[in-house]
Amino acid sequence: MEFISHMHLALEEARAAAGRGEVPVGAVVISPTGEVVGRAGNRTRELSDPTAHAEILAMRMACAAAGSERLPGHDLYVTLEPCPMCASAISQARIARLYYGAADPKSGGVAQGPRVFAHPQCHHVPEVYDGIGASEAERMLKDFFAARR
Repeated sequence: MEFISHMHLALEEARAAAGRGEVPVGAVVISPTGEVVGRAGNRTRELSDPTAHAEILAMRMACAAAGSERLPGHDLYVTLEPCPMCASAISQARIARLYYGAADPKSGGVAQGPRVFAHPQCHHVPEVYDGIGASEAERMLKDFFAARR
């Protein structure tokens, strides 16, 4: 089976988030048949909702499309390493594969910090692939925060 990355779609969502004044993080959920079933960028400020991270919003859309709280066989692409909240939600949704771009040494929850998927209380661990589109994601984040300083 040929690997087809969908990170370019997550990067589009991140650029749109930056355009709205949100931290530029984007995410897409791909069904087992290869179709996009959820896509979003951060909307925490717009919605006044601390849980409105790109991953959460994209998974909500995918769950609504699937009519289920679980997404077995689905892939999630996100431009930044998920935080602990999002990593836990990824596990709860039973996402099969997680692809992320930039590492997040300050707030990450996968390879950094609490490493949610390594915790004994984690019920499901997706396959994790990091560094996909990392340079563009990192550049977008650095430019966003540099403009605010």
